[in-house]
Amino acid sequence: MPRLLKWILIGVAVVLVVLAGLTAAFWLSTRGTPKDALDTDLSDVTVTTVKPPRPVPKPKPPKPENVNDKLCWRNFGGDPQRSLSREEIKLGPPVRKYRWTRVLNGYMEYPPSYCDGTLYVNSFRGTTYAIDAETGKVRWRKTIGGTKPSTPAIDGPRLIVSSQDGTVTALDRERGQVLWQLETTGKVESSPVVVDGIAYFGSTDGRLFAVSSRTGKVRWAYNTGGRINASPSIYGRRVCISTYAGSVLCLDRLTGRRLWIRYVSRDAFRRESFYASPSTDGERLYTVSRSGRVVALDARNGSTAWTERVGGLGYTTPAVANGRVFVGGFDGRLRAFRAESGDEIWSTWVGGKILGAPVVVGNLVFFATLSGKTYALRATDGDVVWRLPLGRYSPVIATEKTYYFALNGRLIAYAGRNGPRP
Repeated sequence: MPRLLKWILIGVAVVLVVLAGLTAAFWLSTRGTPKDALDTDLSDVTVTTVKPPRPVPKPKPPKPENVNDKLCWRNFGGDPQRSLSREEIKLGPPVRKYRWTRVLNGYMEYPPSYCDGTLYVNSFRGTTYAIDAETGKVRWRKTIGGTKPSTPAIDGPRLIVSSQDGTVTALDRERGQVLWQLETTGKVESSPVVVDGIAYFGSTDGRLFAVSSRTGKVRWAYNTGGRINASPSIYGRRVCISTYAGSVLCLDRLTGRRLWIRYVSRDAFRRESFYASPSTDGERLYTVSRSGRVVALDARNGSTAWTERVGGLGYTTPAVANGRVFVGGFDGRLRAFRAESGDEIWSTWVGGKILGAPVVVGNLVFFATLSGKTYALRATDGDVVWRLPLGRYSPVIATEKTYYFALNGRLIAYAGRNGPRP
């Protein structure tokens, strides 16, 4: 009897230890769960409006014939979904000789935006440039705010520029004059996107903002409870964002009402953390955590569709094109997954950590490495078809006629083999 009692007591002790462990794991996994909600105070947000002087009328010079490309690249990712793809452009690989090159006053972590014959790009030293897409000449430059690891967003006559000093500034696209400036308490690394006159961007203080592109007035601000470095993606009425707190969430873009939120676990004790922006095809959201987990969520309700991994750390916003999702990792590999199932289609190793987002143009997927090289792979099978001995970071945008590469501190324009020759 004493021996039986002894084993019963041991069994009870084991059960108590297991229950204590489970309780601790649950507490750790839920500890600090942010209380996300609309921020209706906004006492720490200021908006300054500047009335620019009346410009002296000047005769408009004739536009060069070669820059009348109909396609625009109005924000990081090329569209509000942040798809990072232009499947309809069939330029082929860049030709051997570039058309022009322009060295700026600092490296560019994000590629330019483009419309109506002008490129707009931010340098990390804080200068925003407007550059003639035909010649590479600087039309104007504006240094305002702090460092700018982001892409300016085009909205009609305005350019919306975010900065790590906590400001978001609207500039006149033609002359670079300040129209308004919003200042918040967090850094703004998020690249803005504008839909129907409303600019959306995130802040490292955890808030996702919707402001009037014309006046800078805040329509709504939502406190996600987690640091935001990512750029929001938009599809229909949904605006979606990922956070360092391990959450991905979608809001109604007109009201800021939360539609759903999903916390992604890394293991029993930790959550994932997201630097990469979410991209979407309307059916699913795709992003990659800093630990290297690729996550696909149902865009309607946030349920997990599939997860996979890249090697090493993951910081690249996924590119989505033609039923495929392209993601790079710090192991030097670019991977292609099936958008519906997550099955790996191919994996190509080139060496060098991949930090910036890949970009799909036609049947080519471009990406750059931190070791200073840029590649174009065939999107269908991952074969290397072009390379350039310059790199860092998210490399390129394209119009119907020209590739524009942003590599470290240099802008370079290339024609495509299949495109029209200047």
